[in-house]
Amino acid sequence: MDPILLALAFGSAFCFALALVLTQFGLRTVAPMDGARVSVPVTALVFLMLSPLTVGYAQWHPGSLTLFAAAGLFFPVAVTLLTFAANRLIGPNLTGTLGNFTPLFAVGIAALLLGEVPGMGQMAGIAVICAGIVLLFARRQALPHSLPAWALLLPLAAALIRGLVQPVVKLGLEDWPDPFAAVTVGYVVSAIVIAVLRFARTGNGPLVPPAPGRNWFAAVGIVNGLAVLTLYAALARGPVTLVAPLVACYPIFTLLLNRIVLRDRNLSLQMAGGIAVTVAGVALLLAS
Repeated sequence: MDPILLALAFGSAFCFALALVLTQFGLRTVAPMDGARVSVPVTALVFLMLSPLTVGYAQWHPGSLTLFAAAGLFFPVAVTLLTFAANRLIGPNLTGTLGNFTPLFAVGIAALLLGEVPGMGQMAGIAVICAGIVLLFARRQALPHSLPAWALLLPLAAALIRGLVQPVVKLGLEDWPDPFAAVTVGYVVSAIVIAVLRFARTGNGPLVPPAPGRNWFAAVGIVNGLAVLTLYAALARGPVTLVAPLVACYPIFTLLLNRIVLRDRNLSLQMAGGIAVTVAGVALLLAS
C-alpha cells in the first residue's frame, strides 16, 4: 500500500471536513451563492498565481485540458453551491453524511470509463464504509417538520457530481499527470461560471459580500482548494476504487471537528458504532 496515497486521501478528507465546519461561520452573515462568489474565485486566483511554479505546462495535453475544463463546469462550483445550501438547511453533520455516497457513484462510473472493476473485497469494504455512515445518519434526531424533503437531495446531488468528476479527472491525469494543472484549470473554469451566474441574476446584491462573512468564505475556498488538490494528487497515484472511499470518510472528521470547533457534544452509542463500522470498512478496503 502506498503510504503517500493514504496520506493524500485522508488529508483531502480532513480538508473537506474542515471546510464544511468553517462554512457554518460564513453562513451566519452571507448567503450560499454570495459565499461561493468569494470562495471559488479566491481559490482560482491563488492557484493561477502559483501556476508558473506548480503547473508543468511543457507536458500539457489537449485532451486532458478539455477533461479538466469539463470537470470545472460542475466541480467545484456546483458542489460548492449545493454544499453551502445544504449546510445552511441541514447542518454540516447531515451534509457530510449524505455526501458519503460519493464512492458508490465514483466506483460505478470508474468501471464504465476506466475499466476499474472492483473485486469482491473492495466492494465489501466500500459497502461497509457506506453502512457506517448511514448508521451515523440514522442516529440523528428526527428532522424538523419545517425542513423540506428536497433539502436532503442537495448533498446527494453533490455526491453524484463528485462521483462523476473523479473518474473524468483520473482519465485526464493519464495523459497529463499533473494534479496542479487539473485543480487550476478546474477552479478557473468554475470561477468563470460563478461570474456568469452572478451577472445573470436579477436583483443582485453587493459585488463583494460584507465582512466577516467574506473572510470566512475566503478561508473556506482555500481549504476546499487544498482538499481538491490532494484528492487529484491521490487519483494520480492510485485507482478511483481506492481513493474515492477513503476520501468519503470525511464525515468522521466533520463530527470530530464539530466537537472541537462548534462544541457539539452530541455523541451517542449509535454514533460511536457508526464510526467503528466505517473504520472497519476502511480496514477491509485496505486489506483487499
